Amino acid sequence: MTTSQHSEGTAVRKVALGLDTFGDITQQPDGSRTHPAQVLRDVVDQAKLADSLGVDAITLGEHHRDDFAISSPEIVLGAIAGATERILLGTGVTVLSSDDPVRVYERFATLDGVSGGRAEVILGRGSFTESFPLFGYDLNDYDTLFAEKLDLFAKLRSEGPVTWAGKHRTPLVNQEVHPKTEHPGGVPAWIGVGGSPQSVVRTVQVGIPMMLAIIGGDPARFLPFADLYRSAQQELERDPMPLGVHSPGHVAATDELAREELWEHFAANRNRIGRERGWPEASRAEFDAEVESGSLYVGSPETVARKIANTVRTLDADRFDLKYANGTMPHEQLMTSVELYGRDVIPRVRELLGE
Repeated sequence: MTTSQHSEGTAVRKVALGLDTFGDITQQPDGSRTHPAQVLRDVVDQAKLADSLGVDAITLGEHHRDDFAISSPEIVLGAIAGATERILLGTGVTVLSSDDPVRVYERFATLDGVSGGRAEVILGRGSFTESFPLFGYDLNDYDTLFAEKLDLFAKLRSEGPVTWAGKHRTPLVNQEVHPKTEHPGGVPAWIGVGGSPQSVVRTVQVGIPMMLAIIGGDPARFLPFADLYRSAQQELERDPMPLGVHSPGHVAATDELAREELWEHFAANRNRIGRERGWPEASRAEFDAEVESGSLYVGSPETVARKIANTVRTLDADRFDLKYANGTMPHEQLMTSVELYGRDVIPRVRELLGE
């Protein structure tokens, strides 16, 4: 954990606090669906607001289905780069399994250049699988595709000549990729992990930090994975690696308003995905339980800040990203959530962590 000092000498956590969206297709005032093109423009506006309020990072998830507008996060991030000054620009996640590691690296090195060194990538296997048949990959190779491509991506970060061979891609012999980044270590990267011990250890083996996707249940139940992550670093003699956490939520003026604004949109999103995966219908009781003691960060700025600070303390996390877009919630409410997060939640979290 990175720290700074109060004038009195007390250590204060320096935690990065970001926002995340998949570009969920939103709802218009008349109940109609917003056109995906407008959703993309709205995401740029949301990122501009976040940047103006001092939010540390904005990450965009890659999907290839009609309930999310963002299939090419790097292009949207490029638009955001030209409209912002300081915010980190990343993905949450890039589905590396169904992409080419060389092209992914080139795209993010390019984004890093045009943004003045603000690019980062969160790599993942993808909890949605639409990209596999779309790009000609066999779902039977789900695990081996990610392991192989992650190995190549990790080597590319040296930005020197790479020699590599695998099953799912042509080999490389003393090959370099371009452009080069302006800072040591290549493109900053994380690996999105849903909570398997094997995935945790793999992040340490390849030397790329872990971003825990905690989307349900008490965050404390992920403490064994945080402990495993740190013990693996010691066993493999790695320098300390940061730990990130990603969870959904919504901020409004009051706890009651936040719940009421989110519930119908959360349920619409959850039930659509649930029908595809055989889940039962979402219930209001389940929703309220997740808000009160699980991994939905929903409420007033004070409530959300306290919950984030508690998670950061529990897991000793270095970064927390709030997935502020959940289902069909209108753009105006998303903008309010972003504003409250940047203006009120972030300063309060840092105050609480400094106590």
